[in-house]
Amino acid sequence: MLGVLLASVGSAFSELSDSIGKKQTAERACSHYTLGFLSVLGGALFLLIIGLVRDNFIFSLASLPTFLPRLMLEVLQAHITVRAIVRADRSDFGPIRTLTIPLLFAADLALGYTIGTHQILGMGIIFGTILILLSYERFKTKGLFLLIFTAVNAAITISLYKYDITHFNSVESEQSIVSIVLMLYFFILAVVRAHENPVQLLFKRTFFVQAVSGGLGSVFGSYAYSFAPTSIITAAMRAFAVLFSILSGKMYFKERGFVVKLLLFCAIAGGLVLLV
Repeated sequence: MLGVLLASVGSAFSELSDSIGKKQTAERACSHYTLGFLSVLGGALFLLIIGLVRDNFIFSLASLPTFLPRLMLEVLQAHITVRAIVRADRSDFGPIRTLTIPLLFAADLALGYTIGTHQILGMGIIFGTILILLSYERFKTKGLFLLIFTAVNAAITISLYKYDITHFNSVESEQSIVSIVLMLYFFILAVVRAHENPVQLLFKRTFFVQAVSGGLGSVFGSYAYSFAPTSIITAAMRAFAVLFSILSGKMYFKERGFVVKLLLFCAIAGGLVLLV
């Protein structure tokens, strides 16, 4: 229950951060590189502080065969995700990324785990619901391939992350290292390619709120995986992400199709319940 609660709170903060970032890039107040920097800055700082307070920076060199591939995939994931945030409608962002959940279960199946009939039904409902959403939009969803990539790649990075914190590293060390690398990656691109200094924007209230909310979302989401199986936490995070993205799409960005997408959320939530 605690893991699901942390996942829900983390999804809410992440949606707030992403929505602010999408709004600011649409208004050309910042580049998507600065958006990426601000999205990971808070998480890096919060995790470093928590690690220092708890004295819990545990990193094993034995984790490198899984940590290094995860680090490279996380950089790619962050880059594509930022582009997807900028381009895709918020009400499409959450639903399509639920594809991660069936893929995690498919990976479990490939590894020899038993998948029940109700779980197969749940995967079918999720896939079917997403197809309905795409057909409703005549398969012209903005940033569709970006969203699909982030959903597929997330199944890999989440699995590697869960393996690392289960067998080798603490949450603080694993996530703070990844966050710092991402922060440096986006900062360099913002300075070199967009000629921006993301740090200066932190003195503006809107960008400060974005950084803090993004950091809180990252922290809550990271610790959630310590309290429950990967599939359950990911399902909870994706379910709440769908709901919050549909709500922000309606209230913040005035996107159309609210009733239809809300009904599709109910179907996706039902599929996720069957999965877990």
